[in-house]
Amino acid sequence: MDTQNPNAPTPAHTRVVAKKHPNRRHPHSGLVHDNARHTSRFTVIGNHLAQHPELSLLAIGLSVHIQSLPAGARIDIKSLAARFPEGTTRIAAALRELEAHGYLRRTRERVPDGRIITRTTSCNQPGHSRPENPRPAPRKRPRQPGGKPLPAVPRPACPAPTLLQQATDLLGRLRRDDPRLLLSACDTAHLAPGVAAWLERDVSPAAVRHALTTDLPPEPLHRPAALLAHRLTAQLPPPPPFAPPTPPPPTRHPLQTCDGCDRAFRAPEPGRCRDCRASRTELLEVA
Repeated sequence: MDTQNPNAPTPAHTRVVAKKHPNRRHPHSGLVHDNARHTSRFTVIGNHLAQHPELSLLAIGLSVHIQSLPAGARIDIKSLAARFPEGTTRIAAALRELEAHGYLRRTRERVPDGRIITRTTSCNQPGHSRPENPRPAPRKRPRQPGGKPLPAVPRPACPAPTLLQQATDLLGRLRRDDPRLLLSACDTAHLAPGVAAWLERDVSPAAVRHALTTDLPPEPLHRPAALLAHRLTAQLPPPPPFAPPTPPPPTRHPLQTCDGCDRAFRAPEPGRCRDCRASRTELLEVA
């Protein structure tokens, strides 16, 4: 009974069919996601962190927790150890892992009161850094309806209509010196009193035109009226010096012929000369 038959074929090893391999995934086995779309209170985490090949599970979870916290939250070792069951030793090791792989930056800074604190920066994507204090983008000032008002100009002491008309004509001719100085009727009415103040101070129209049109900037003038208003104010000459009134020249009477001696003399009316009047006075006294 215990004799083996040498002619019997050796039983073949059972071969595992490829489709029945234990490591091959069944189409209905493994992870299945039942996801709902978040609309509030969620944090975006990159797969480079969630599936990091070198970080420990504690470090990955700790980084996810840190990234979900608001700015200014306390994430020192003692605060984290009070929040989670892991001790300070394991949390400190996990923080060092995150720091080594660029998910955490810790710097020491001195605050105004002299104390030295540790500032911790969380990076949701290592290698993509930004300045610590980014400069805010400059805000554009809202443009006022109708544009910015023109600067004020000097005013004449006696705004005579003739003086204002002369100033208006001078401003209208400025475009002949420079085509960029083409002014609107509203700008001209605003600048005319300033030009009249110059003319009132004994400044000739040619001098006023020269002061307004020389040394203009080479670039285009977006607001020529504002430039002219600035020059009228900044370069306003002083009033002319006071001069005493000039005495009128002596009156020169016409020539008259003396009725007594026919001699010519100057007098406002015909009559006798000085000598004849003196002789006649002496005769009257003797008589």
